Amino acid sequence: MMSRSVKYRALVTLVCLMGLGGGFAQTTRISGKVTDARTGETLPFVNIAFIDSRIGTTTDIEGDYAFDTYYATDSIRASSIGYLSKTVPVRRDRVQVIDIALEPSRVELAEVIIRPPDENPAFAILRRVVQHKETNNREKLSAYSYEAYNKIEFDLNNITEEFTQKKLFKPFAFIFENVDSTDAKPYLPIFMTETLSEVYYRQKPKTRKEFIQGTKVSGIENESVSQFMGDMYQNVNIYDNFLVIFGKNFVSPIADGGKGFYDYYLTDSAFVGKYWCYKLEFKPKRVQELAFMGEMWINDTTYAVRRIEAGIAEGANLNFVEAFSVRQEYDQVESEVWMLTRDELVVDLNVLKDTGEPNKNPVQGLYGRRTASYKEFVINELLDEAFYVGPEEVVMAIDPLSLGADYWDTNRHVPLTAKENTIYHMVDTMKTIPRFRTYIDIVNTVVTGYYPLGMVELGPYFTTYSWNLVEGNRFRMGARTSSKFSRRVEFEGYLAYGTLDHEFKYSLGGKGFITKDPRLILGLYYKRDVEQLGQSTNAFRQDNILSSAFRRTPNNKLTMVREYQVYLEREWFMGLSSSAMFQVRDLSPRGSLSYVSLNDAGEPDTLSSISTTEIVLGGRFMYKEKFVAGDFTRVSLGSRYPSLEVQLGQGMKGVIGGDYDYTRLLARIQHRVQLGPLGFLRYTVNGGQIFGTLPYPLLAIHAGNETFYYDDIAFNTMNFFEFISDRFASVFVEQHFEGLFFNRVPLFRRLKWREVVGAKVVVGSLQQKNRDAMELLPFMFDLSGGPFAEVSFGVENIFKILEVDMIRRLNYLDHPNVRDWAFRLKLNITF
Repeated sequence: MMSRSVKYRALVTLVCLMGLGGGFAQTTRISGKVTDARTGETLPFVNIAFIDSRIGTTTDIEGDYAFDTYYATDSIRASSIGYLSKTVPVRRDRVQVIDIALEPSRVELAEVIIRPPDENPAFAILRRVVQHKETNNREKLSAYSYEAYNKIEFDLNNITEEFTQKKLFKPFAFIFENVDSTDAKPYLPIFMTETLSEVYYRQKPKTRKEFIQGTKVSGIENESVSQFMGDMYQNVNIYDNFLVIFGKNFVSPIADGGKGFYDYYLTDSAFVGKYWCYKLEFKPKRVQELAFMGEMWINDTTYAVRRIEAGIAEGANLNFVEAFSVRQEYDQVESEVWMLTRDELVVDLNVLKDTGEPNKNPVQGLYGRRTASYKEFVINELLDEAFYVGPEEVVMAIDPLSLGADYWDTNRHVPLTAKENTIYHMVDTMKTIPRFRTYIDIVNTVVTGYYPLGMVELGPYFTTYSWNLVEGNRFRMGARTSSKFSRRVEFEGYLAYGTLDHEFKYSLGGKGFITKDPRLILGLYYKRDVEQLGQSTNAFRQDNILSSAFRRTPNNKLTMVREYQVYLEREWFMGLSSSAMFQVRDLSPRGSLSYVSLNDAGEPDTLSSISTTEIVLGGRFMYKEKFVAGDFTRVSLGSRYPSLEVQLGQGMKGVIGGDYDYTRLLARIQHRVQLGPLGFLRYTVNGGQIFGTLPYPLLAIHAGNETFYYDDIAFNTMNFFEFISDRFASVFVEQHFEGLFFNRVPLFRRLKWREVVGAKVVVGSLQQKNRDAMELLPFMFDLSGGPFAEVSFGVENIFKILEVDMIRRLNYLDHPNVRDWAFRLKLNITF
């Protein structure tokens, strides 16, 4: 009959041969036999345990042992009464056989000395938590899946009797019957969404998939919004060193270097459920740092987080957040596999700080609440490769039954309260009240610039009036069709008139979906209007009233552009898109611009206009980029990966009046990098080259800025048309320290100011043939004298909305109308 020792060895060998180590890549499996070193007899009931751990086992009657764990340390110790303990090294994450021979011992009573601990007892526990982070992190698993239920609710808080009696709310006073006064701030639920989904994870290669099976939203019918109400974009992993909340880097209480940011206290030990746990309380070492205050319960065996309750400490350098609290519970769904099973979050948002003074009316704010629960866990069961294929992380796989109330009554993890049950009906009722729709239209106008008027929207309102030296007073009226006209086609146009040039400007066009999945859009436009060449895409548009109000120099370098354009945009998957465009442009100088070239006789010849016919191919890629989309426009929520844009343009001489043959190649990389306690870094790299012979309006006119408003992607001390190249490369870098230094100065700490530094540089060249193609005007230059550079230091979060930057221009100081120092303002509203 086969002995137990042989059986253990056979089992270990079989596991190796079957290749199961790939499924348990971080599991340490040990087996062996313990014997008397002198007699060779097997020793039963010997304790075998990992050093600095509670994971262990005992030998059986024949002296054999075997166990496996995710929580291996670097050695095991064998101990038994009457024998000297022995420590043996272990290779982690391996299958191995370790036989141990113990030496008999003589019994001697040693002196016992009791001393106070040399360190904070909480540190010993915290050290083990950090050591086991990788093991306890769910991403250690080769695969897992679960069912997720998310409920998100927004409530208007500080609802007083005086507030409910305001004349503004009389048309829908019935909603105040739903006010809940059990909280410290009486609140009125105004929005709620529920989502049920299945989430899948694979470690190698790392892949996440979420299939949203049901979504129920009060007040919003938008699939792109529904995607973000699932689990993928709402989940925070406590085992990460830094938690990105409100776009800020908060230090996790169990970060690797947590002791540099937190004070810890061991205050209790007790059962939490069926697990014995240690209670650690924590608070930030310094006020206004992005850290938490709260408590966590740590399992005494695996050193996994069993439960954590935390909030943002008072005084943290964060805007508009009165309070924030999170509670997470973890459970051991399988042996040594801890998973998040419940997640609760509450945030109190307020634009104006509520002072709480009794003689002042409280300021209305918003509660945001999120409740999530997880169940039906499946661990280390990989699905077919085809299941994980595809770029989409979130898939809308809506179950038709989810449209009914019975579906949610059966499938939601947490029953709704009586108040929550009324939210859907209340919001649907409010949407039918004309006065409420009027209020919504006003808010929509402020945000979008367009005022809805049935099937048409008028605007943008901020372009109705502007002023410049070329047009004088400019008046403009624009409109576009609304979603009530069509959700697949949009027409738009405008008419403008200048009182100085006495010219009408206009545009008319439209775009429409050929298909929505995939996203394929066809656009066709015509316009005749003035443009500011050499202006960044981030600047105020030329006819914006703010562009007129904040100018630092007269606006007289404009170009009249007549343009026909047709384009096709295709999104291949979220984050990757391409476009093809055909355009014909006719450019005429206005103001101080002129087009002078040498004719065949070598004499100057003034041109009234130049024309181009061009095909432009473009592409853009950002890995795991996400959007919130309206019917036609989309807002990118970005990604932690860089974006890459490329563009290839080909000019065609003789085609529909085109004057030039040329090839234009442009590329751009942009990236925002989270740097933990150092804030974040943002950089942009541009490069391009133009092949052919072209006049200056068609070359690379480097983006300047002639307003007092700071432009992120322009040179703020450079004038329009100041530098022109046919080959160039530029780098923009900004480091936002988020108060890293100011938080250590008492005065600045109270002001909650934040530091930002930046540098911008461009290098380029201009071939002689392009200089000769058209005469450069006196205020135009190339970069033959070396790179142009400027550096800046700024303070942001002034009054929570302003940024002030001081900019130093480093060279080309002999150019006309330039200064070596400049101050710029910027509206910058962030948390």
